[in-house]
Amino acid sequence: MLELVMSPDAWIAFATLTVLELVLGIDNIVFISILADKLPQAQRERVRRIGLGLAMVMRIMLLSLLTVVIGLVAPLFTVFGQAISSRDLILKRPRAERNEKLRIEMGMVV
Repeated sequence: MLELVMSPDAWIAFATLTVLELVLGIDNIVFISILADKLPQAQRERVRRIGLGLAMVMRIMLLSLLTVVIGLVAPLFTVFGQAISSRDLILKRPRAERNEKLRIEMGMVV
């Protein structure tokens, strides 16, 4: 656990995700505000709160789903001696070392 906290790669990834969340959050606020302005005055505040709440819930659900997908590492089947997991299929690419070995086995230039 301490290795993760001390890793520069982890901090860079954290900073990138933080900036991405900020940009997406601002985008949600702008988009929902534009749509809410087309409603009668009495409904605007309620619609903004519901829209932002739903956006937050969707983002949390998608991040949770991503966590599940990252954990799908059990091999489903083998191709050219390389195990393929559900994560590999969902992300549509095997790990880099598997990809390099596969290219070598197929006679492709690396």
